[in-house]
Amino acid sequence: MRLQGTTRALLAIVAAAPSLAWATNGYFSNGYGVASQGMAGAGIGLPQDALAAAANPAGIAFVGNRFDGDISLFLPRRGADISGNSYGADGNYSGNNRSIFALPEFGVTYEFLPNAYAGLALYANGGLDTGYARNPYRAFGAAGSAGVDLEQVFLSPTFAYKLLNRHAFGIGLNIAYQRFTASGLQPFTGMSVAPGNVTGQGADSTVGVGVHLGYTGEITPTLTVGVTWASKIHGRFDKYKGLFADGGSFDIPENYGIGFSWKVTPAWTVAADFQRILYGNVNSIANPLANLFAGNALGSSGGPGFGWRNTNVIKIGTSYDVTSHLTLRAGYSHSSQPVASTQTFLNILAPGVVQDQATLGGTWTTDAKTSFGFFYGHAFKKTVDGEASIPAAFGGGNANVHLAEDVVGISFGKQF
Repeated sequence: MRLQGTTRALLAIVAAAPSLAWATNGYFSNGYGVASQGMAGAGIGLPQDALAAAANPAGIAFVGNRFDGDISLFLPRRGADISGNSYGADGNYSGNNRSIFALPEFGVTYEFLPNAYAGLALYANGGLDTGYARNPYRAFGAAGSAGVDLEQVFLSPTFAYKLLNRHAFGIGLNIAYQRFTASGLQPFTGMSVAPGNVTGQGADSTVGVGVHLGYTGEITPTLTVGVTWASKIHGRFDKYKGLFADGGSFDIPENYGIGFSWKVTPAWTVAADFQRILYGNVNSIANPLANLFAGNALGSSGGPGFGWRNTNVIKIGTSYDVTSHLTLRAGYSHSSQPVASTQTFLNILAPGVVQDQATLGGTWTTDAKTSFGFFYGHAFKKTVDGEASIPAAFGGGNANVHLAEDVVGISFGKQF
């Protein structure tokens, strides 16, 4: 009955998902749940709450019967500057038409048979949002403001089974809802196989399903390891079939990772994750802009994309139980750069370039097993300077893109 009621509530929230946006590692979220995010997103080998399934579905076998919900406020600062352009596009451009985004997450786990666990989680995998009141493509014939809005929300039913009380295997379905809009891209319509489906078509959405597998094992009383893999999830934006390669295809990339946690002392835990995100295997994300000038129009098979590369992420976090009620956390993460310096012209719209994030957090747990948590994260400003990044057909020169982020979140949890 608890799971059934929670499912209805989460689906209702999914229906309202277009208010969400997020970006840290490219456009993937750095972590899921306030406890994990307080440790820079480390969680593959350290399940802490009912949102453990988002990082590793096997983790729900180690958190007990519980409910967790949280909300974060995300504040990105993004923009670009153009120099050396013969069409008169030089200048500084702010992409901050919207500056604050709300991100709710919910999860529930339950042991329905001995050693058999079910879970349900709602979370945002990622997203991107830019809004340029002063359109950086105006010198090329654009009108009005420019920007894109990409949102991705996951609803993940999960099952895990525990063996010998120390090892667990998990499987989940990642039901992904994506929503996209684009505006102010009129100069690109004449370079598309579908000129009427490049810009200004309003919101389009797509739903896809993928598989998420995981293992979590307590190798020793102090060492826990986790391994996880999530499949590619297919998606298509028909309203923007003239913008994205392969007729509007926009898949969520396959990703995998490994993590561990080590109890240095009964009160002190250190955790680390390695994650690889295969952006380079999704044509609409990975194809370079040069494809356009090699005879592949926007929206075609082999058409240009954003030139993103596969990305590696390392997350390191620590937690310390100050008392039986109070736990404090900190962490740091670093990712490789998905955006090449030669690909910054289109990435004015999608400057997912930050690489380093530091976090702090904590949880207060009452005697009644009710918990209240918080975290703060700062992604340090990163600028990718263009390298001959504006094609000669657009007057040459360079576009330099930048992004910095702050995020703060609070949570409520209950073990039952």
